[in-house]
Amino acid sequence: MLQALRDALRLPDLRRRIFNTLLILVIFRIAAHVPVPGIDRVALQQLVGGVGGATQFINFLDLLSGGALANYSVLANGVYPYINATIIIQLLIPVIPALQRIQQEEGEAGQRKINQWAYYLAVPMAALQAWGQAQLFNSAAAQPILPRFGFSSPAYILPTLSVLVSMTAGTMFAIWLGELISEQGVGNGLSLIIFGGIVARTPANIQRIYIEAGGEVGSTLRSVLAVVLFLLITAATMFVIVYFQEGQRRIQVQYGKRVRGRRMYGGGSTYIPLRVNMAGMIPLIFASSILTLPALLAQFFVQSENVRVAEIATSMMNFFTPGGATEWYAIMIYAVIYFAAVVGFTFFYTFVLIEQQDLAGVLQRQGGFIPGIRPGKKTADYINGVYRRITLVGAVFLGGVAVLPYFTQLILETRVLIVQSTGLLIVVGVVVDTMRQLEAQLLMRHYEGFIK
Repeated sequence: MLQALRDALRLPDLRRRIFNTLLILVIFRIAAHVPVPGIDRVALQQLVGGVGGATQFINFLDLLSGGALANYSVLANGVYPYINATIIIQLLIPVIPALQRIQQEEGEAGQRKINQWAYYLAVPMAALQAWGQAQLFNSAAAQPILPRFGFSSPAYILPTLSVLVSMTAGTMFAIWLGELISEQGVGNGLSLIIFGGIVARTPANIQRIYIEAGGEVGSTLRSVLAVVLFLLITAATMFVIVYFQEGQRRIQVQYGKRVRGRRMYGGGSTYIPLRVNMAGMIPLIFASSILTLPALLAQFFVQSENVRVAEIATSMMNFFTPGGATEWYAIMIYAVIYFAAVVGFTFFYTFVLIEQQDLAGVLQRQGGFIPGIRPGKKTADYINGVYRRITLVGAVFLGGVAVLPYFTQLILETRVLIVQSTGLLIVVGVVVDTMRQLEAQLLMRHYEGFIK
């Protein structure tokens, strides 16, 4: 692996891409410490360091923001609004024929147009999320962290607009940094943005596990056992993720021989490597984003004058917050919903990618065919059938690993493990995908890759 890294750094193009990625991540981490105007940092630290359900929800949103929410910086929204906008656009494509025609008939130009609409939709969604987060922080804290936020007084209008505009601009800046990594760096930019924040928070989260597991009595043995168990789960999860990420189903492909003049072209056979988990960690991010929406909407009604409404809103916020529920049955119900969401998004995102690739059409244009299968629609149906079977295995694996820490929560009675394990899934997936891209670049230049 060290030799592969030296080979990568020896190549000017790869070296430039690696350094560009690191530089952009450093810029993101610096911008993540720029606070929004008018923030009360003392009240913020008291809220983030608490132990209530609202604090757990805030810590989970901090995971999706790449670690910027704990500082309530201008990047506190992270790339979460763009993820939601992308989900909405992808869900509308099968429903709206015009969008379907743009994606299928215009090819790469149509995909760029759809991505542009996702950017446009991300702007109002970022403003709405900025408003919701500010209301959540102000209602959850002992004293408001943004004392001059809201439209209740004319004197608050400009401070409120400055907060909304700065956070919306921060979201678009984070999205731009992610796209810049995808174009000029190595790996998926948006995933690497989240990856950078998770890695930066890891030491502090391990410390919290140690402190929380000790409980009020401060048992050192219990704290040490919790950290050791967490590290064992981490190692086992990394092994399983890497194993399934590298799993493939190979479909044999043959190419017919063609005679042109006196020469014969084509012939031979190869295979199509179909990955067991083609979607990577994207379904996990999608599922986490969607499941935070009910809690985000419920926080608007937590301070309602109607006691019944406030109780329902509080219960909903705690239920849909990872680590917020304390009853065993509530934890298990949430785990089942989370598992189903991950499995559903795995199938959804995988078949979106399959439609974009159009493997059957590519084979037909190149003169290739699968032995025993007619070219065209029969080939497409066969490939889709194989994908459905292997994606079921990949989806169950990804969902199972995602909900595994909930059982650990019931044993250790600590809430930090859930958030940390979700981050671990994203981190390992991003690292594997990035290493695979580097390996592809090295193999193109006849160097030995990272993954053997």
